[in-house]
Amino acid sequence: SLKELHGIFPWLVESIFGSLDGIIIGWNLLCLQGRTNPTEYSVALDFLDPSGPMMKLVYKLQAEEYRYDFPVSYLPGPVKASIQEQVLPECSLYHNKVQFPSSGGLGLNLALNPFEYYMFYFAISLITQKNTSITHHVSPSNSAYFILVDTYLKCFLPTEGSVLPPPSLNPGGAIPSPTPRSPAVPFTSYGMHHTSLLKRHIAHQPSVNADPASQEIWRSETLLQIFVEMWLHHYSLEMYQKMQSPHVKLEVLHYRLSISSKHHGSPAQSSYQALHAYQESFKPTEEHVLVVRLLVKHLHAFSNSLKPEPLSPSAHSHTASPLEDFKRVVIPRFVQEKLYIFLQHCFGHWPLDASFRAVLEMWLSYLQPWRYAPEKPPQSTEHLPHSVSEKWATFIQENLLMYTKLFVGFLNRALRTDLVSPKNAFMVFRVAKVFAQPNLAEMILKGEQLFLQPELVIPHRQHRLFMTPTFGGAFFSSWPPTTADASLKVKTHVYSLEGQDFQYKQMFGTEVRNLVLKLAQLICQAQQTAKSISDHSADTVASQSFFSWFRFTPSEINGSYTGNDLDEIGQDSIKKTDEYLEKALEYLCQIFKLNGAQLTQMMKNCGTAQDKNGKNQLPDCIESEDGLVLTPLGRYQIINGLRRFEVQYQGDTELQPIRSYENATLVRLLFRLSSVLNARFADQMDVLCSREDFVGRLCRYHLTKPHLIQKIRCSPMVKDRTSQNWGPRISLRFLASYRTLIFFLMIYFIASWFNIGPVGCTFIILIGYFLYATIMTFFSERWKPHEH
Repeated sequence: SLKELHGIFPWLVESIFGSLDGIIIGWNLLCLQGRTNPTEYSVALDFLDPSGPMMKLVYKLQAEEYRYDFPVSYLPGPVKASIQEQVLPECSLYHNKVQFPSSGGLGLNLALNPFEYYMFYFAISLITQKNTSITHHVSPSNSAYFILVDTYLKCFLPTEGSVLPPPSLNPGGAIPSPTPRSPAVPFTSYGMHHTSLLKRHIAHQPSVNADPASQEIWRSETLLQIFVEMWLHHYSLEMYQKMQSPHVKLEVLHYRLSISSKHHGSPAQSSYQALHAYQESFKPTEEHVLVVRLLVKHLHAFSNSLKPEPLSPSAHSHTASPLEDFKRVVIPRFVQEKLYIFLQHCFGHWPLDASFRAVLEMWLSYLQPWRYAPEKPPQSTEHLPHSVSEKWATFIQENLLMYTKLFVGFLNRALRTDLVSPKNAFMVFRVAKVFAQPNLAEMILKGEQLFLQPELVIPHRQHRLFMTPTFGGAFFSSWPPTTADASLKVKTHVYSLEGQDFQYKQMFGTEVRNLVLKLAQLICQAQQTAKSISDHSADTVASQSFFSWFRFTPSEINGSYTGNDLDEIGQDSIKKTDEYLEKALEYLCQIFKLNGAQLTQMMKNCGTAQDKNGKNQLPDCIESEDGLVLTPLGRYQIINGLRRFEVQYQGDTELQPIRSYENATLVRLLFRLSSVLNARFADQMDVLCSREDFVGRLCRYHLTKPHLIQKIRCSPMVKDRTSQNWGPRISLRFLASYRTLIFFLMIYFIASWFNIGPVGCTFIILIGYFLYATIMTFFSERWKPHEH
């Protein structure tokens, strides 16, 4: 019966989407994919389809006007805090729904109708199930949850036609829209109420049943409000504006220092608790950002499917459907503010790694509504970027901060990343390519000029008036395109998001231009570093021998690792990195009209950072009384792996750590033997090495190692280093090397084929070594004048 269905409905919803506390996983739609679980995947999509059994149950319960409690404590932070303080949020979704708990219960609840209750759980499952352990790689765009979000958006926010009516459960009957309910708790509302589009449209209709779309537009509005509230409204606009204050930023710094120092009784903690709860408690996942990007792309397509407005305003008011009205205000009213704060938080808190690509693509999707317009630009034979039409100037002006301030935020991130990495280089390339679209930079510059015009002053705290549905973006679009009106729109947008005390930083001003030049310099350095790594890898491959399979390298004693993570990626990725950086530099020059001569000099300076062998020099340093001192650029080069010091062992070579290619027991035994021989024959070796004849030269070459002093590169903090003279001595450590041992075993094995015994083979090795020593002694005498 219907009463029984009403009783099991909350249990059924929780069984599908999981519990609000995340303990019950439910069907785990985020990890359900057709490739791994085809049967469960197909059943879930069919059951939860807009025309499937679950939605039919929702509509059946909706007809009886049942209500279900949703705890306020699981709402996004800003909404929960305002409701608990008895301040009604601006979103009409929460109006007339807040109730006190019955008979001594704890906490506030929202009384939701079945459709709202179902969609609340569906939307919030993206947040509550984010910590689910995944045993295999899951592509978010192929999950059942992602497909259902796309299906619901296409059904309730259609780009063509109208919203499909729900299945009729009674002959001649229809599902009524939610009826207003009196509030059970007295609330104080902040800001101005957003009147429902449905109620405003019904006022112009002679009968509700005359237009089925007017009856069902509430589903579209409710769906979008729930998605935006659950996915984006985790950061408060008021708290964001407070966080921009230098005084609050100082409090934040003191609070973090007190946390790191374990001083929980710091006075700064109490004043920062609310800010910390609002701004830093919620951390979105990559799957969350990908779903938001899907929402942004669909809303652009939905908004761009708006039919052209009639020339007569009176005709517009009588002929436009509620869905068309909804398309006009969907982005400026529902999405713009919350998405901006969401992106600001992601730009400031997301890790400096390749996962930021998801946030980047979501941002770029919002910046390019023309990509989702129904009319496609004509395809040209030449693959040239299409110019951005002037009709998008209004959108760019009304979203100026999305283009300018977030671009500056990306610049600050790019300056702190390793651009030698192909993924980081690609992100810089993507942003530069988007902003380099013809006519886009000019329209952004025009928007900045409109904002900087001083002829209009917006009264304090009156900016919300212009964000209501009556005075939304569509209302401004109907004004004559005068400069004063355009300037008012830009100022309204900026001050409504950043507050009246906001100090705007021009995207094409001197400060940002200097950041771009610094980024261009880092791009040049990254190109040279990638080239150096490529040359180093090629040299390494060319110098490989048979013994490299045993992990033997030519520089066993004082070798140092000078590679990079690109060594494991391969030459193709290094080439891609160079291509991305080259194109990014070209696009930046187009956007900011950079001087070609200045870039040429910059490239020349980066080129001189290579020594004659093509390898990187020391990090950037300056001369001081104590020797070389690292500059800020040098520290940046070390942190990002652009340059490095050659870390070498500079002590007694006999006492350096045992290497992986050496036998530890043999190293210790041979060291003791060498020490005994050196102590016993030290005087005799000194006498032999002091001779000027052939015997003296032979002993000096083999009992001393002057060539090691040339390999030592001292720390830049030490100007002069006095090298210690170890004197002539015998070193047998080379016999502990696995390479040497295998070499001797191979010689003895080959000698056995010719019936040569171990004694005879040893005698032959000694004779061969004597000949080699004689030849090297003569050569060393020839090279001696060139030694330093």
